[in-house]
Amino acid sequence: MEKKKVLILGGSGFLGNAIYKELCNYFDTYGTYFNARRSFENNQQFFQFNLEEDDIFEILDTVKPQIIISAVRGNFAAQITMHQHLAEYIGQQNCKLYFLSSANVFDAYSKYPSYENDKTLSESIYGRLKIKIENMLMRLPRDKMAILRIPMVFGNGSPRVREMKNLILNNEPVEVFPNLILNVTNDDRLTQQIHYLINRNKTGIFHLGSTDLVHHEDFIKEVLERVGTFNPIIKRVYTTNEDRYLAVLPKSNLLPKNLRFTYQEIIDHHIIK
Repeated sequence: MEKKKVLILGGSGFLGNAIYKELCNYFDTYGTYFNARRSFENNQQFFQFNLEEDDIFEILDTVKPQIIISAVRGNFAAQITMHQHLAEYIGQQNCKLYFLSSANVFDAYSKYPSYENDKTLSESIYGRLKIKIENMLMRLPRDKMAILRIPMVFGNGSPRVREMKNLILNNEPVEVFPNLILNVTNDDRLTQQIHYLINRNKTGIFHLGSTDLVHHEDFIKEVLERVGTFNPIIKRVYTTNEDRYLAVLPKSNLLPKNLRFTYQEIIDHHIIK
């Protein structure tokens, strides 16, 4: 059987690269990078792509992917244009798009966790960007797209954990939000889930986070305990007096048991090596 062709947009970013590493042994996997790093320049599977200047159609015509994973970051207006072009391409080709969205599409609803079919509403510019792209993709045939909503991502090499380590080393405070209740994930878990979705030709909306919730402050403190025997300075940030939720939980699109996990597993497994 010929291997499926997969194209990861944003393949040099933290999540994009983790997805590439998970999939490259199973699929004919390509990626894009923006900042030239030798490892990408020399990898025949990677294409340089400047979101603001380059036309995505050129790469699509070269690779002819059956699966596109959008993990791209950068200029918001350019992201919207690129996804319009992707939607156009997917409408005409035998191709599926997996779009990495965010729990922030619900950040205006703070009283409850959010499920797949809840209405999106965001107060943040980032959340609104994701909603705009989601709405664009919802117009595609349902069997051609999957929206993957992701909570905060931790993991050993993740920008969040790296930032915390730097703050501790520089004796600067680590911010925690005592009233924020969330679910979490890491790169290992997320990439396994995405691999499963592609393998099974799954489409629709998926909430890919831990099955349970935790207060941001409690979670960060546990993570910091794993970093080492430091005495980190904690700065509590109160944006509201009441608990607020930023959590995406699955209800209608459940993954198999072996792909579900708790926030404690994220703390226990590879968060700090």
